[in-house]
Amino acid sequence: MGGLGLLLWRVLPAAPSNELGLTYRQLLGSMFGLLASQRVLQVRGLLGLLMFAAFGVFWSSLVLLLGAPPHSLSHSAIGAFGPVGALGALGAARAGSLADRGHAQALSGGALLLLLLSWLPLALGAHSLAALILGVLLLDLAGQAIHVLNQSLVFAIDPRAHSRLVGCYMLFYAAGSGLGASAGTAMYAWAGWDAVSLLGAAISLAALAFWWFTRGVGGEARTACANGA
Repeated sequence: MGGLGLLLWRVLPAAPSNELGLTYRQLLGSMFGLLASQRVLQVRGLLGLLMFAAFGVFWSSLVLLLGAPPHSLSHSAIGAFGPVGALGALGAARAGSLADRGHAQALSGGALLLLLLSWLPLALGAHSLAALILGVLLLDLAGQAIHVLNQSLVFAIDPRAHSRLVGCYMLFYAAGSGLGASAGTAMYAWAGWDAVSLLGAAISLAALAFWWFTRGVGGEARTACANGA
């Protein structure tokens, strides 16, 4: 741990000083101001909440599915699904650069549609590991793309408030993950994997519909990114 800390101290750039001259309490208070005043943050935060809720529904219930018949996998085999999801997330690496060129909204719609479609193979996962693996790849590709696009637009609001914007956005992340995990396990206990899949698809559909009705929000941030590229 000490060696890692020394390495980070040597390689990371020096953090800029607090140019705003705010105390820690004032910085925390200003985050509520950002949440109340920044429409892009509100919209992208809610999209993030819905996306992470869909994630929570799936990943919290997956271990229950894989540990039960007909799969009856060991803990090690179940853990191998983590790297499978990471492979899908790698495909979203270019989403940020494309967003900076002005394609954030179009990519958001495509990623949210993919998130919804991923529940088709995931729903078949109760009987097919191949379908489940395909669904995991699609789910993580879509989710990571949405996450990157959200951050690209949120961070363009005000470069001076980058850290506070991160904190605000991650509030939605935490809320969505927690709510999704709780709902996913409850649905599995109540009606099994089919109910989990329906819930995940419903949340994904809600996210897609919300994006459609708010797709005009974020044009200023998108333009700023494109002009700066």
